[in-house]
Order: sequence, then structure tokens, then C-alpha cells
Amino acid sequence: MEKPQKMPKVAKVKNKAPAEVQITAEQLLREAKERDLEIVPPPPKQKISDPEELADYQHRKRRAFEDNIRKNRMVISNWLKYAQWEESQKEVARARSIYERALDVDHRNITLWLKYTEMEMRNRQVNHARNLWDRAVTILPRANQFWYKYTYMEEMLGNVAGARAVFERWMEWEPDEQAWLTYIKFELRYKEIDRARTLYNRFVMVHPDVANWIKYARFEENHGFVTGARKVFEQAVEFFGEETLDEKLFIAFAKFEEVQKEHDRARVIYKYALDHIPKERTAELYKAYTIHEKKYGDRTGIEDVIVSKRKFQYEEEVKSNPNNYDAWFDLLRLVEDDGNLDTIRETYEKAIANVPPSREKEYWRRYIYLWINYALFEELEAEDEERTRQVYRACLDLIPHKVFTFTKIWLLYAHFEIRHKNLTVARKTLGMALGICPKDKLFRGYIDLEIQLREFDRCRVLYRKFIEFGNENCITWMRFAELETLLGDTDRARSIYELAINQPRLDMPELLWKAYIDFETSLGEMQNARQLYERLLERTHHVKVWMSYAQFELAISSEEGIDNVAQARQVYERGNNSLRTSGEKEERVMLLEAWKDLERKHGSPQSVTMVENKMPRRVKRRQRVMAQDGTDEGWEEFFDYIFPEDEAVKPNLKLLASAKAWKKKQEVEEELVDEENDE
Repeated sequence: MEKPQKMPKVAKVKNKAPAEVQITAEQLLREAKERDLEIVPPPPKQKISDPEELADYQHRKRRAFEDNIRKNRMVISNWLKYAQWEESQKEVARARSIYERALDVDHRNITLWLKYTEMEMRNRQVNHARNLWDRAVTILPRANQFWYKYTYMEEMLGNVAGARAVFERWMEWEPDEQAWLTYIKFELRYKEIDRARTLYNRFVMVHPDVANWIKYARFEENHGFVTGARKVFEQAVEFFGEETLDEKLFIAFAKFEEVQKEHDRARVIYKYALDHIPKERTAELYKAYTIHEKKYGDRTGIEDVIVSKRKFQYEEEVKSNPNNYDAWFDLLRLVEDDGNLDTIRETYEKAIANVPPSREKEYWRRYIYLWINYALFEELEAEDEERTRQVYRACLDLIPHKVFTFTKIWLLYAHFEIRHKNLTVARKTLGMALGICPKDKLFRGYIDLEIQLREFDRCRVLYRKFIEFGNENCITWMRFAELETLLGDTDRARSIYELAINQPRLDMPELLWKAYIDFETSLGEMQNARQLYERLLERTHHVKVWMSYAQFELAISSEEGIDNVAQARQVYERGNNSLRTSGEKEERVMLLEAWKDLERKHGSPQSVTMVENKMPRRVKRRQRVMAQDGTDEGWEEFFDYIFPEDEAVKPNLKLLASAKAWKKKQEVEEELVDEENDE
């Protein structure tokens, strides 16, 4: 029977408190360094004194190297150490054999080729080194180190033709840009300008970057070939075409012309670039153009640059938000300054294509002015009558007239047709507008048009239609009556006023009554005007009516046996009595003030004193404020007026107030007595 396995005992730590002195890993390492515990003593030096001992030493080293190679022949560092040791023993042939054996193992190892060729060059084995370079560039033509080393060796040996031949072999592989530039610098070191130019021609075709074309042009410029540099820039512009143009090329081209004092050429280059490069890629171009114009241009040139830059900004704004109509207006203003009709029309078409997404009038207010400006441009600037008509009609077809309309568009179109002697079309258009969407402004605009044409019968018809559309509009009645007054038909005008004041509902009746009274006054019919005031007072007792009536009586010429001041005083007296009955204290004060001014100017001291005795006292009072839900919100102070006339009517007012106070006091005393009895 197996014994149960016992669990190992865990050592108990009696004291778990941290030690007073803590030892860190850094301290341990420092102590080890101080005691030199990890330093291995160097091997003893061996002195070789005879050839046999040397041979034995070499035999042992070679056997050790061979053993290492045999263990892992793919480790190239073992081969390199072996070859370097043989070279140190002046055994170049053996070292060469080792390198060849290593190349059989890994012929694509760049370090191996470099060490091999460097050994041959150190030992002045030029032909061996040249052969090795040929083998290396044949096997690994994309390893640029071999080509650099090979050409450098040939140049150091003074073999310029050989170095050039190596460069040509290299260029056939179309290496990176630095290789071409190295070849060009090689030719320039030997003053071979034509060869360098030929190389640049080949270089920009292999690596057609803008920076390389610019380097080519600067090469020509630095060597004094201004015409050649200009041709290079022109070839670059032609090479890239209009679709792949780069602003850096044009900036460099313009700056080259600027250095050559050809400022007009530079300006043309900038303008060509701005016209052909997409606007989102011309920020630096605008900046360079602005700097150029500030240096060498006049005020007009600088303004052109700024306008072009602002045009680009507005174009970006309308691209990001097509419904930003203010940006469209700014862009159109700049485009119209250029004067290109096709461009202006194209911009207008793009702008009006952005119809507001909502059918609410507030979103259409700015948009509709795009159509108005478009039509005015076609009529005034382009002078194209038919296109203007098409713009107006397209706009009218687009507006949802059943939801809302724009009177301005209808009237502008009608006036346009009248200017071009199409009166019938204008009238049909306005008549159609009144049928589809009758508006006050539309009626008034149509009536003003007929008045200018002196078609008064048509005006009467339109006014009748206008009144049928909105009979509560006092302005319409007044203008209809004014028209008849101007035409000399006072009876018709009076009839219109009578019809107007008898309407059951009016928006501004005070204006209508005033206009009717002024009409009768202007005709000298004072009795009719007085009767109108009396009729008006039957409907309202407003203080302004009484004051206006009194001023009317004061202003008219005195009739036989009647004093104007007395008539006005009588009106004020009636007004005061009426307002006292209605209880309008504020209005009553206004009336008394006006009456007092009248007496001061035209009355006697007795009459002034009489009115002053009627003036009220102003007192401050308190009243309780109640909210809409019936809750108490406290007290508020207000000013009240106490009129002497009202006090005279109530002589026992103070006595009643005293009696009321005494009664209240008695009730309080009775309550106190009851409370004492209860106790």
C-alpha cells in the first residue's frame, strides 16, 4: 500500500520586516566591478623564434579555421577571419583561394565581394581587383556599392576612359538618381560640359521628376547657358503636359526669368500656371506671384494677383458649401470684373443650379437675387434680349408660387418687357401673377405701372380688384381716393372714402379717417370735415381724436358770428366730460395739458386758471398683484390721478372713509375681548 505523499514544508519567515540596509542590483554590479570578478586574464603571448615553430603555429591556426568552417560553412565571418589571417601571414594566394571557396558557398554576399576586392587593391593587384569588380557587377548589377567602388578605383588609377566605360555599363541598368548625378559630377570634374548635358538629357527621361528638370535647368544656368536653361524649362512644361503640371516647375521657371531681369516673361509664366493648374494646388504659386508683383509690378498687377487669390478662396468655399449664396455673389463679382462673357454665364449657371433644399421663403431670399443679377447681366452687360427673357421665365417657372412667390421677379420681368416695347406681354404676365399669387405689392406695382402709362381706366379696374382682394387695407382705399382726387373727380373720391369707413374691419382706421378729413379740408368743405369728426366721435372717444378736432376748429378760418377759440374750448370741454365718464385718467391728463396750452396762447388769465383748477394731483398708491393662476405675488406701487372735479362730486368721501376705519377698529377690539373671555 502506497504511503500518501506529503506536501513539502514551507519555511516560515519569522521576521518579515524589511532589512535596515537595502542592497540593490546596481550595488551588486558595482561591487563586482570593483573586485574585478568577471575580468578574464589575457592569454600568454607566444614568441616564434624559428621557421619550424612558425610552420607549426600556422598549421595549428589553419586546422582551427578549417574545423570552424567544417562545423558551419554558411557563417561567412569564419571565412573572412580565415582569409584576413592568411593575408596577415603574407599568403595572398591562400587568402585568394579562401575567398573563392567562400564565394562558392554564397556568391550573393556583398560584404564578401567587398572584402575580397579590397584585399586585392591593398596588395596592388589591380588586374585581379578589376576582374573581381567585373564579376561582381555582372552577378549583382543592382548593388550600387560595387559600381561606386569600381568607378572610384578606375578614376584613382587615372583611367578616365575606363571609369567612363564602367559608368556607361552602370547607366544601362537605369539606376537611381544619385548614380546619374555621380556620373554627371565625374564628367564635370574633367570639364566635359557637353557630355554632362547629354547625361542630363538621358537622366530626365529615366527619372522624369520636376526636381530633376529643375536641376538640369540650373546646370545650364550655372554654366552661363541662359538660352539652354530656358529651353530646358520649356521642354519640361511640354513634357508634363497640362494634366500633370506642377507648381514647383513654374515657380522655378519664373524665378529664373526674374534673375535674368525678364519680369514680363515671369509674369506670363505665373499667369499661365494659374490658368492651367488646378486651384487646390496653387497656394505656393499665388504666394510667389504676389511676392514678384510686390517687387517688380505696379499697383494693377498686385491687385490682379490678390483678386486671383480671392477668387480661388471663393471657389473653395462654394465647393465646400454650394448653398453659400454670399460666396457665390463674391465669386461672381470677381468673375464679372474679368469681362469674359462665357465664363460669367458658366458661373451664373453653376450658382443658380444650387436650388435651396427647403420650400421656406427665408431660404430662397438670397438665392433669388442670383437670378435677378443674372438677368440684369444679360440685359445690361451682354445686351442679349432673348437670353434675358429666358432667364426671367426660367426663374418664374422654378419658384413654387402656390407656397410663396417673389413680387420683385414679376415686376422686373414686366418692366423688362415694357423697355423692349412688349406692353401686351408685360400686362399678361402681371395678370397671370395676380391670378396665381395675388399680393399687395404686386397690385401696387401693377397700378404704378399703369399710372406711369397714363392708363387710368385700367388703374380703376385694378384698384377694384385690389379692394376685392383685401377690403380691410386702408392704404389701398386711400390711394384709390387720391387717384380720383388727382383726376379731379371729387364725388368719386368722396364715395370711395364713404365706402371705406363703412367697412366692418379695417387695419388702420385712424389713417383712413384722417385722410378723409384732410380731403374735405383741402376742398374747403369745413362743415363736411366737422361732420366727419362728429361721426368719428360716435365710434370712438380716443383722446387724440378730441385733440385733433380741437386743433381743426382752431385752425379753420372764423365763420360768421363764431369764435375759433371758443369752438376749440367747447371741444376740449366735451372731451373732458367724455373721458371723465369713461374713466381714462392718463388720456384725460393729456387732454387737459393740450387745453392748457391752448388757453395760454389764445385765452385769458381767467380761462387759464379755470383749466389749471381742473388739473389733477399725482399720488402714489399700492395695489395687490395677482398671478394668472390666482396666487398672490405681493404689492406694487403705481401713480394715480385725483381730479378736483371728481372730488367735488363726492363731498362725503372723507367722512365715509373715517366711518369705515372706525368700524374696522371696533371689529378688532371685539375680537380681542372674545379671546380674553375664552382664556
